[in-house]
Amino acid sequence: MQQPRKRCVMKLLWAIVWVFLLMENGANSDPQLNLLNSVCAQYNVPNSQEFSRNLNATFLKLREELVSGNYFATADQASGSSPTYAMVQCRKYLSPTDCLACFDAALSRIRNCSTVYGAGVVYDGCLLRYESTNFYDQSTEEGHSMNCGNQTALNPTSFHAAVGGLLNDLQVAIPRIKGYFAAGKKEVSGNITVYGVAQCIETISKSGCQDCMAVVYSDIQQCPPSSDGRAIDVGCFLRYSESPFFADNQTTDIAPFLKNESSSKKDALIGGLVGGIGLLLLVLAVFFWFRSSRSKKMEPRGDILELRGPVHYSYSDLNSATQNFSLENKLGAGGFGDVYKGVLKNGKVVAVKKLAIDQSLRAKADFESEVRIISNVHHRYLLRLLGCCSKGAELLLVYEFMPNGSLDKFLFGEKKGSLNWKQRFDIILGTARGLAYLHEEFHLCIIHRDIKPGNILLDHDFQPKIADFGLARLLPQDRSHLSTKFAGTLGYTAPEYAILGQLSEKVDAYSYGVVVLEIISGQKSSKTISDSDDEFLLKQGWSLYENNRHEELVDETLDRSEYDAEDIRKVIEIALLCTQASAASRPTMSEVVVLLRSKGSLNRRPTSKPIFVESDKKVQEGTATSNGSSVSNATASITELSGR
Repeated sequence: MQQPRKRCVMKLLWAIVWVFLLMENGANSDPQLNLLNSVCAQYNVPNSQEFSRNLNATFLKLREELVSGNYFATADQASGSSPTYAMVQCRKYLSPTDCLACFDAALSRIRNCSTVYGAGVVYDGCLLRYESTNFYDQSTEEGHSMNCGNQTALNPTSFHAAVGGLLNDLQVAIPRIKGYFAAGKKEVSGNITVYGVAQCIETISKSGCQDCMAVVYSDIQQCPPSSDGRAIDVGCFLRYSESPFFADNQTTDIAPFLKNESSSKKDALIGGLVGGIGLLLLVLAVFFWFRSSRSKKMEPRGDILELRGPVHYSYSDLNSATQNFSLENKLGAGGFGDVYKGVLKNGKVVAVKKLAIDQSLRAKADFESEVRIISNVHHRYLLRLLGCCSKGAELLLVYEFMPNGSLDKFLFGEKKGSLNWKQRFDIILGTARGLAYLHEEFHLCIIHRDIKPGNILLDHDFQPKIADFGLARLLPQDRSHLSTKFAGTLGYTAPEYAILGQLSEKVDAYSYGVVVLEIISGQKSSKTISDSDDEFLLKQGWSLYENNRHEELVDETLDRSEYDAEDIRKVIEIALLCTQASAASRPTMSEVVVLLRSKGSLNRRPTSKPIFVESDKKVQEGTATSNGSSVSNATASITELSGR
């Protein structure tokens, strides 16, 4: 009886404190309800009533945690067929009253999402998120964004330097601080003060917080000299402003968390300087570094602001790194040129691609502009472009090196059958996330045009990295599709692009669907199934799906105990959705990500037999020319295959 009585007394005491807090803060209440992001998933859960009950229970638990004085809480109802997971986080400079008010506002808004798989709301003061799967350890996603103010700071140059210095300190310190939160300010000449705050969700790891902070810090760099800015990712929040948005007594002393960041070389240098002179030099170094880095940024192009260009390597260094582009160092050959392994002078291993493209002046100009854009695409599932080299007719690209090579070797080559189901599913999901970023999250819509296993590389952990993106033309944002010269691989190419030259994001979705079937089956799409004389993989996959024999499509090298039959069916359904004859019927890649991560069967199912473009001479002629007869012949070949 002692313990329950003690809990009752504590609750009573807290209730008394809560009343005083309400009285004290009521006049100065500011829950900071400036809306930064609000998103709802596009698909409803199968059992809406059960899901609603579970979701309401998690929201109730979250509110109880906030009433008890917490600023961060998670709650879940993991049992049953409709599990729910929810999270709330307030900025710790808010009063308990304002934290609760912010939660209530977010709760009211998020209920508009009804019974979809997931939703999220982010205000300046708090965030609220729920999903049907556990997301507590997620630190970065493709949906990160920034929000810059409309006014320019009073003293742009000094303010920019102050913002950079403060936010850099915060991003370094936050992963080392218990609770992952800090608020700080920095004063500069001219009576200018910049205020900043950084916060990670408390359920991610230290390294996850570091990764997330690196993303939002990079995003928010585009805001100065705006007087305020915010950057958000699923695992963190970063904000600065010329105006104070928290009380002076809420600032955090982050100096102790910065001491170990310097290298021993830096420490020796600073230790040898007189204290006053050293501090002065450090401030000047920060100022000139930010001014210099800003001057090196590229001019705006389209919707991209201040692109940073790629590193320019010398031809002699790359020639030496690849041992004169020797055959021993050759990794492979692709549609855009040969690829070689190289070891730079600093020991870094890279992949060097010698581009085989038109050598006209226009092509070289396009090369410079395209490479500038590609070098700014950073995503965990996209191959990172490190730099480039242009010397005479030689155009070279330098990429990060992927030790496991391309996916096709593991599906059809010497390593066939060595991938288990979990690795294959991770590749399927990661590739979808990379494409979703290219299509919807980057400043420009980039359509790959040639998604196939040979362009999906694998890192040490067999995580996928999409290669060769951006080397084709970019899709203009004011066009729904673009008629253009064909650039792709027949067998993976959507019919409207192969035959009519119509390009849209759905072309990549089609290719992705074909690749998914190849990953599941271990069979090439362009080869007939071994037990069938006339059925290609795509047609065979549809036939098995229609007859509820989808498991027969699974690669026989996979261990049956590693996967669930319903999971296989769902992934096959998603692949067939992506290869629907009508581009409008195919899902976007962000929708594919949601479908792959959802539990249970799909609400949306493929309704028409997919179309497969054979790589025979007749079809190739149809794609290469634009006269009426050849297009007609190619279309007839497709119609016959689809059974219409």
